[in-house]
Amino acid sequence: MCDHCGCSDDSGAKIVDMQNHLHAHMGHSHTHERGHVHIHDHDHDHGHHHGHDHDHGDHHGHDHDHGHHHPSHASSGSVVRIQEDVLAKNSLLAERNRGWFAGCNILALNLMSSPGAGKTTLLERTIREVGSEFDLQIIEGDQASTLDAERIRAAGSKVIQINTGAGCHLDADMVNRAIRQLKPASNSTIVIENVGNLICPALFDLGEHAKVVMAAVTDGDEKPTKYPHMFRSATLVILNKIDLAQHVNFDVARFAENVRQINPAASIIKVSATTGHGLNDWYSWLRQTRSVQRS
Repeated sequence: MCDHCGCSDDSGAKIVDMQNHLHAHMGHSHTHERGHVHIHDHDHDHGHHHGHDHDHGDHHGHDHDHGHHHPSHASSGSVVRIQEDVLAKNSLLAERNRGWFAGCNILALNLMSSPGAGKTTLLERTIREVGSEFDLQIIEGDQASTLDAERIRAAGSKVIQINTGAGCHLDADMVNRAIRQLKPASNSTIVIENVGNLICPALFDLGEHAKVVMAAVTDGDEKPTKYPHMFRSATLVILNKIDLAQHVNFDVARFAENVRQINPAASIIKVSATTGHGLNDWYSWLRQTRSVQRS
């Protein structure tokens, strides 16, 4: 999936339709010349055998010194090429998603944060308070479990769960498959709640209209400086748990300055998803962004 963190490919990912509790395992996609993308779902027969069975009494004519070091077969150039190929394929699939969203007049947002920043709590409150206004539907990304998706469904929204297995982010192919299950209506709004991670999700375009990055005061005011790629990608930065700022020595002004140094164009709003403080600013941003997207 990505070579930055060593996470596996998406063959272990699983999509769960929370409305019908249907499970679908990911296949794989490959890109041919001329930019055509083909997606395959495989039903593997696990009865076949790939290895070689050796009689341990056989002698193969060579001895191995297990103490010596085997050099890597991948040069730094080939690693870069693999990364470029992965991102190029993802970009093609993201453009397909973007075109589909535009054709259906759907506003799609990619919501990212570190684990525990409060993305799901924000969405629960948003669904309950203005969900019907936006026809809000959710694609939920987690490595494992459907706990957050159950919370979203209980709040009253249609939701599809993507479990990435060893993967640390969603990619455009996963989102495309989730969209097929979700079947959102035209003129609706989709929020893609990405896997909690401030590194890899920033690299992968999902075809979204805007990237929304959430930070929590409990994470520290230096987060934009430590994770610049994530904050540089943001259209909106939501600072959550603002009600706790004075208790954790969080400097709101320093945080805002750190964001502006990295991304002067990003909007910043301060909220508490628990108390409701600042949520009207979030709802106003949603209305304005939807209006611009449809104009």
